Amino acid sequence: MMIWFTADTHFGHKKILEYTERPFSSVEEMDEALIENWNSKVSADDEVYHIGDVGLCSPQKLQKILQRLNGKIYLIRGNHDKAAEACKDRFEWIKDYYELTMPDSEAYQGKQLIVLLHYAMRVWQASHYGTCHLYGHSHGQLPDDSTSLSFDVGVDCHNYAPINYNDVKRILKTKNWTPPQLRGD
Repeated sequence: MMIWFTADTHFGHKKILEYTERPFSSVEEMDEALIENWNSKVSADDEVYHIGDVGLCSPQKLQKILQRLNGKIYLIRGNHDKAAEACKDRFEWIKDYYELTMPDSEAYQGKQLIVLLHYAMRVWQASHYGTCHLYGHSHGQLPDDSTSLSFDVGVDCHNYAPINYNDVKRILKTKNWTPPQLRGD
């Protein structure tokens, strides 16, 4: 079983094509590409933390799309999730905020705390102790802060596909973050 993260799929949302300059000729092409990219990575037993804005379409259309996606999906609610909430049976749960603890032998005491919220934050629970924060909402338009253990996991930033925990770790290792106690502030 693998853990995956994504955000801002915006299934069924025609205007997202122009808002974010997605390289698809139609919303149908976008939806099919997102489904194919998702299922090429995520297996049936995997867990996916979708950090908001699943789709902007009718609940009936979104339900059909959700049924085609592999994995157990956990939804951290975004600002465009009314249709997703109407499909609540497809999600393991729906929350506004979540703190995920990942077993990780490379992390402090063998655990990595990951704060999941649709919106980017400058500070979060235990951020000064190495907790990381994954978000969406900004569609890659928010400049990355190389000194912060946070980044956008939205599809617009990751080849229109979910990323796994190993990808998260790889990206975090590129950050120039130093614990406050070692900075000499």
